[in-house]
Amino acid sequence: LFDGIYPFYPQQRKAAGFDISTIIVIVVFLTLACSFLLIIPGIRGRARLYWTLRVLLSLFVGVVIVVVQFTGDWETGWVQANTSYKSFSSVQVNADIGLHIGLAGVNVTLRGNPVQQLNETINYNEHFPWNFGADYDRSYSQGLEKGLPSPILYVAEKFTMQSPCAVHRQYRIAGHYASAMLWVAFCTWIISNILFSMPVLIYGGYMLLVTGAFMIFSLLSFSTVRNSPMCPIQIGTRTLHVAYGGSFWLMVAIGLLCFVVGITIVAVHHLNLELLKTFFDLREDKAEEYQEMPEVFINPHFGNKDL
Repeated sequence: LFDGIYPFYPQQRKAAGFDISTIIVIVVFLTLACSFLLIIPGIRGRARLYWTLRVLLSLFVGVVIVVVQFTGDWETGWVQANTSYKSFSSVQVNADIGLHIGLAGVNVTLRGNPVQQLNETINYNEHFPWNFGADYDRSYSQGLEKGLPSPILYVAEKFTMQSPCAVHRQYRIAGHYASAMLWVAFCTWIISNILFSMPVLIYGGYMLLVTGAFMIFSLLSFSTVRNSPMCPIQIGTRTLHVAYGGSFWLMVAIGLLCFVVGITIVAVHHLNLELLKTFFDLREDKAEEYQEMPEVFINPHFGNKDL
């Protein structure tokens, strides 16, 4: 033993705190935000506030559209129960069992109360993917071979293709189309930023409305899973229920925000164009374009007296 650990055997798996893809996306957008903050002191006057508001709001919308592709809390559920820990054993433990459903798969969490029970650390978070190109049943079979705790295998079994619940196909297709809609929304978000920078303000507002529409379409696509009744997940004497999670409601908020901003830009364009140009820092260009020269100097040696 080396500090209580067998050095030549696989170490005990630890619970996943955050998805690596999510961290990468957040770091990329934070880098863009920090780069903008470095140049913001070079913008003079009230335009500095307008630029900061526009850029940070736009980056926030973009990072949310991409991050929710990899999150696992579109639907979540927790239950605390006394349950068996291992197969072929009557020994029970008190634990929190969590179910986290995303667009690309399902995460099942098992956390003991307390974590140290039966001389073991009961703290698991297992991911079973169902996105296209992944084999959910194979991941479940690998979990059986590894000897995962019984509560995790029981919950994961509900989403296999052979399960009588028959929800695997519904979740897989709904997640696929919701993800596709979000990628389209990301593309329209990029186009809207290009239009705002050209600047073609009203068309940028229209593209923001299209972005919000595709976000809502993705939510409607994922909501179709509610058409299939979910099998009861009975753990001990308790039942695990799932409800819409943080990613779902965050997409609702961002979609409505895109609608509000898009409608506001279109309305202000028709009602008060000068105010919109002020917010997008376009009035100075117009002022310079029509600025008159205060004095004109003429060289008398080259001037034509008749003129």
